[in-house]
Amino acid sequence: LWGQFVGDAAGLGTHWIYDLSDMARRFPGGVYGFETPGSGHYHEGKKSGDQTHYGDAALLVLESVAACGEFREADFGMRLEAFFSLPGCITYRDNSTRDTLAHLEEEPDNYQNGAIDDEPATVTRLAPVVVAYTNREPAALADAIRRLTLVTQNHPTALVCAAASAELLRHLLTGMPFREAFELGRKSSTDSYDASDYFELAYTRREEDVISATDYFGKSCPLSESFPAALHAAWRHHDNFAEAVLATIHAGGDNAGRAAMVGSWLGACLGVESIPPSCIERLSERERIQSAIDQLLTRCIDQKPG
Repeated sequence: LWGQFVGDAAGLGTHWIYDLSDMARRFPGGVYGFETPGSGHYHEGKKSGDQTHYGDAALLVLESVAACGEFREADFGMRLEAFFSLPGCITYRDNSTRDTLAHLEEEPDNYQNGAIDDEPATVTRLAPVVVAYTNREPAALADAIRRLTLVTQNHPTALVCAAASAELLRHLLTGMPFREAFELGRKSSTDSYDASDYFELAYTRREEDVISATDYFGKSCPLSESFPAALHAAWRHHDNFAEAVLATIHAGGDNAGRAAMVGSWLGACLGVESIPPSCIERLSERERIQSAIDQLLTRCIDQKPG
């Protein structure tokens, strides 16, 4: 959970800078994560330690699941609608959010009518749902992840990648090493062939550095590019949280989305102790996040069999 938020916030100031020479010009001292967005940036007005729109929505998921003890699409949907409709809200509205809000104007209270969108909205916010369903049957988790996806994304690729990421996280939370869990995704007979192909694509470039491989996959938001690129970064730096997050941030493009994925996977795999404490301390919403995590984990303990 902390890894998801740290990864997202670390990419805030460099998010959606595709030209690496431009990134170097903007940050001549180097990119170390948690940069402040500059003038004219998509996240202008936010400060170092804030979340991107991915992280803002992820916090809404966390608080919703912590309050309900499970995923309820109406509760999360109402929180999302209220937050992104606030006057003066400076958080960026991506395609999935804009179209979902428009759909809700047409069909109020229909929280399973998301956008036709194949970008990293759901995959950057699903970790709290996986944690909440740790002690439940895999089918219950799969259903919850599908419902979470459909709140803002009614697209087959989004559904496939969300399911694959949730399954990967489920394995990692049992203590399975990342590369072993990765292999289960690559060779899965139950995942959609599209998801297995993304794992396979990441595996084929495993000997390349993250910048080169991300250039090959593509730096843009669509999951056909961002999902295998995130998998590759996590595979390459499977034993070092900070190195993995910084590697994908340095590759540019939709780096905050990829870093949120990488952060959640390696946080689950390596534990919160693998995340530099200074990174958690820098999060603007760390107290709010901590409170929701405490509430969620208490519920998970209460639900544990026996």
